[in-house]
Amino acid sequence: MTTSPSPDLARLADPAVRPDPYELLRTLREASPYTDPASGIVVVGRRSDCEAVLRSPKVSSDRQGSGVTTVPQMPNLMNLDAPDHTRLRRLAGKAFKPRLIQQWRPRIEEIVRELLTDIAAAGNTTDIVSAFAYPLPVRVICEMLGVPREDHAVFETWARSIAYTVDPQLVPGELSTEVVREVEVARAGFVDYFGRLIADRKRAPRADILSELISAEEQGDQLTERELIITCILLLVAGHETTANLILNGILGLLRHPEQLRLLRERPELAGAAVEEVLRHDAPAQMVTRIAREPFTIGDVRVTPGTPILVLLAAANRDPEVHRDPDTFDITRGDPGHLGFAAGPHFCLGSVLARLEGGIALDAFARAFVGPRLESGGLHYRPHVAVRGPDRLRVSFEEIRLDAVPAAGAVAGSGVRGE
Repeated sequence: MTTSPSPDLARLADPAVRPDPYELLRTLREASPYTDPASGIVVVGRRSDCEAVLRSPKVSSDRQGSGVTTVPQMPNLMNLDAPDHTRLRRLAGKAFKPRLIQQWRPRIEEIVRELLTDIAAAGNTTDIVSAFAYPLPVRVICEMLGVPREDHAVFETWARSIAYTVDPQLVPGELSTEVVREVEVARAGFVDYFGRLIADRKRAPRADILSELISAEEQGDQLTERELIITCILLLVAGHETTANLILNGILGLLRHPEQLRLLRERPELAGAAVEEVLRHDAPAQMVTRIAREPFTIGDVRVTPGTPILVLLAAANRDPEVHRDPDTFDITRGDPGHLGFAAGPHFCLGSVLARLEGGIALDAFARAFVGPRLESGGLHYRPHVAVRGPDRLRVSFEEIRLDAVPAAGAVAGSGVRGE
């Protein structure tokens, strides 16, 4: 962006809007596609337009130097274009095949039981963020990458800092020097740590995703050490932040719609469908940015090379032209046609794992928590714009029924699927 966006667009970054951005998103969707007169950014919010942009070879994911990101980014799967992106995704994808991810189901279920046991021992109130939704995915992805348990806490801190790199620059200068420094420290920490861990795995491979990434090969081609490092960073940040917010937004949706919570408790086979509805109704990934690299037309808008494009995924997921009663949270909807994981070449590589973790977590919450209630003043959102979710979700409850949660390998309704 060359200048500040117009007031309506800038409101997306307003903390007062973050608890419920959907009325604003509806307004922006109905006006789209259009060129923001103040910043020159093209805004798209209708489902058909968003998907067209995400799948178009005429747009770029490389946002370096475009002015649309808050802090400089490292090259990774999220901001590379073909052929580099195609090659990197093909090799990294070998470690994330559904068959390999499904093998982690019993361990994910074990971690869920461990977390629920700790919650039960702490009394009748808990912060779902710190006690459940954040520890689960960070422990899973760290174990998958072979990161020792004693290092999980620092990884969670680094991952939270790196999350700032995906936010669009809707309010110029909104990030403090301190935050930018935190991002730089996190990046340096990740690079050093994974460099040492990769060297260790090359000497002595183990049964983890990092060893799979190192050994991934196609026609003699393998990931370089730098590519391995940036892929590990992306997997940890995306696998942690997005999945935690998927679980949090899902639990909040169930608390706000007790009839849906009761339905999931009675029909645990709906856990997978509940994940899809959360991804549609209150997705963690609210928006992405792209840069036009060739001229094209979307609607009545002529897009010229170099123009930033803001793709409002969360607005598209509530497009009434695609989804019936789009503002209604309904886990029986059976409507997976959302953009919760984007679409096209950059469809989320970790979608299979996120769906598996989300289904297991929501099913366990519905079964184990008796009489859960959102506490007054217990909800607060993180400052991020592109990836949205609470940083506090305090819930009180009557008891935790661990006996209601099936043993590892027996959770229903949380199968894996791709795009």
